[in-house]
Amino acid sequence: MAGEDVPKLYCLSDNPDGDFDGAVADPVVVAEALETWRAQVDCSTRFVEIAAKLDITADDSQKKHGSGGGLMWLREIMVGMIEQYARHMGRADLLRERIDGRVGQ
Repeated sequence: MAGEDVPKLYCLSDNPDGDFDGAVADPVVVAEALETWRAQVDCSTRFVEIAAKLDITADDSQKKHGSGGGLMWLREIMVGMIEQYARHMGRADLLRERIDGRVGQ
């Protein structure tokens, strides 16, 4: 929505499921992933703080951001992010298993 052209971080066109590649029990890898996540959260937080209102829109007619094309509302994106976090928290457990090797806990 900020109009920035930023690359995807983990999944590429030749590896669309690359999100989990490289999830290993390496403290450096874990620290880098947390740093990347925090930077993304900080960027989003700053954007929402300076937004005039939640009804602002951005055009995604080229379908670069998973909206299906057309207008995206900030409110819609925020609700979608809440839904995604809630839906995919189980994946965080899968990542933890990959990182620390403990399963079934």
